[in-house]
Amino acid sequence: MKNKFYQYILQLQDQIVAGLEAIEEKAKFREDIWERPEGGGGKTRVIENGEVIEKGGVNISAVHGKLPEAMQQMFNVGEADFFACGLSLVIHPKNPMAPTVHANWRYFEMYNERGEIINQWFGGGQDLTPYYLFEEDAIHFHQTCKTACDKHNIDFYPKYKKQCDDYFWNAHRNEARGIGGLFFDYCKATEQMSMENWFNFVSEVGNSFLDAYAPILEKRKNLPYTKEQRTWQEIRRGRYVEFNLVHDKGTLFGLKTNGRIESILMSLPPNVKWVYDHHPELGSEEEKLIKVLEKPIDWI
Repeated sequence: MKNKFYQYILQLQDQIVAGLEAIEEKAKFREDIWERPEGGGGKTRVIENGEVIEKGGVNISAVHGKLPEAMQQMFNVGEADFFACGLSLVIHPKNPMAPTVHANWRYFEMYNERGEIINQWFGGGQDLTPYYLFEEDAIHFHQTCKTACDKHNIDFYPKYKKQCDDYFWNAHRNEARGIGGLFFDYCKATEQMSMENWFNFVSEVGNSFLDAYAPILEKRKNLPYTKEQRTWQEIRRGRYVEFNLVHDKGTLFGLKTNGRIESILMSLPPNVKWVYDHHPELGSEEEKLIKVLEKPIDWI
């Protein structure tokens, strides 16, 4: 399974990069191949200063070796060997009318002293963070997620949508990071779902990503915007940074396990503002977004 999933994310990285470069008018992704001293490595692809994408990354990694102490505590186990691979992406468009998007699909194995698999699971998801709310975009993104889920189990979309709403919640601000999508983790073999079934589901979601996001980016990338709207985008990006550095388990895990810092912090936008005690004007489009982020919405 680990080889099968790794080959899948290699192909998915190529597919997503090609899809995004077809929309971007100026910049290209540059590739950075790195190695992890303890075992494994990755392939980081980053784009910066484009006409459409101000900053983004589509990264894959496959790491292995002794389970770091932070992971032992997280999983409540002693010393063990592990393998983990995944694709993680964040795209920050230049135009404030276009939303930021994040996605991740991952696979994990743990072994006993004889090298036998004693635990394995999939995780992942995809979510949207707009700066200005276009309800049709929210509906399109969620419908694409639901369509992918429904091919495998009609209970998956409502379950994983709720988990996404719960996870991407900036508790210290009492607001959502964005308008959600899907979030699933610790997807292990059961009587109903084999690991092969889980692979088919996770790859279905991964393959749906461009269908979910590319039409939105195409539609919004050339809309006119003002300097004030750009400032609002940068203020809201501050909330994105706060979530990633304060709450996000993947970021914190990477920082605690000697992860590659450039790849971990690739998710952060290039231009951000923190304005003291900022509140949008009553009745404005900015306030409309804030109202939507106060509680989860069923977009479908």
